[in-house]
Amino acid sequence: MPVGTVGSVKAVHQRELADDIKAQIILGNTYHLYLRPGLDILHQAGGLHKFIGWERPILTDSGGFQVFSLAQTRKLKPEGVTFSSHIDGSKHLFTPENVVDTQRIIGSDIMMVLDECCPGDADYSYAKKSLDLTLHWLERGVKHYKETSPLYGYHQSYFPIVQGCVYPDLRRESAYRVAETEMDGYAIGGLAVGEPTEKMYEMTEIVNEILPKDHPRYLMGVGTPANLLESIERGVDMFDCVMPTRNGRNGMLFTKNGTINIRNKKWADCFEPIEADGASYVDTAYTKAYLRHLTISGELLGLQIASIHNLAFYLWLVKEARKHIIAGDYTFWKSSILKQLSQRL
Repeated sequence: MPVGTVGSVKAVHQRELADDIKAQIILGNTYHLYLRPGLDILHQAGGLHKFIGWERPILTDSGGFQVFSLAQTRKLKPEGVTFSSHIDGSKHLFTPENVVDTQRIIGSDIMMVLDECCPGDADYSYAKKSLDLTLHWLERGVKHYKETSPLYGYHQSYFPIVQGCVYPDLRRESAYRVAETEMDGYAIGGLAVGEPTEKMYEMTEIVNEILPKDHPRYLMGVGTPANLLESIERGVDMFDCVMPTRNGRNGMLFTKNGTINIRNKKWADCFEPIEADGASYVDTAYTKAYLRHLTISGELLGLQIASIHNLAFYLWLVKEARKHIIAGDYTFWKSSILKQLSQRL
């Protein structure tokens, strides 16, 4: 899922998302949309889809990650989380219940439960308290979700989130509790937040042994092309990450043959297309030399081209993964392509 935090995937037009990148779903963020443009505007517009002109599905994060990233300006308690706006310092309270109400107004097709995203290096005692709070919020959130209805005439799914840091017993406890809710899909949170990559894979394996195989399983905030392929092999179905667009805006391009730092002088007179073998998922009209020129010059078109390229590559990669799962040769394909993806060109 391309990340459109405030209702916009940075440097990419909605038409490009739909027609060129062929994104089936994008992600928005409850915390940011709640603060700006605000719920009144979104409600008047008829929800986020109409506000931004996007007819395909939208998933909204509950704001739980902002609880983690704004640790200096928030206070956790059983009722919910109080935080200071990063815009004007005003105080706000998110509860499991009002986060459901907020996402009803936003009108996302997939809503997330409020959770605490525990730091990846937390000790066991903190992780246990954090999980207890998240499970308390989960129970209240599911209850409120079932007691409320969509505002715009279509179904909204509600995904609980597995937490538990890097501790297997906590992850198992959380996964069992999450699976008991019998929701439309399930998320795995609190990974790729500072823990070693192998720990992320280990926790994913543990959780996916418990979560239902016939429901979507969403690994939040992950990650590199290699992370995606390794996690797919461990049973993950859905991902989001800012890496394709953020890295693109900083001059890093992902290709089938490895990564490119387009700022490097070696590309100044390279008149090959960005993807040298003319891969069908990108616009081959632009050369590396031209994109380097735009990037070095600070031209906005450079950010746009790089972002579109990287998102198209990511969407191509997961579609290829699906083809090879169906063909029955995923593990072989993954091993061969990982060698290419890990190269720096």
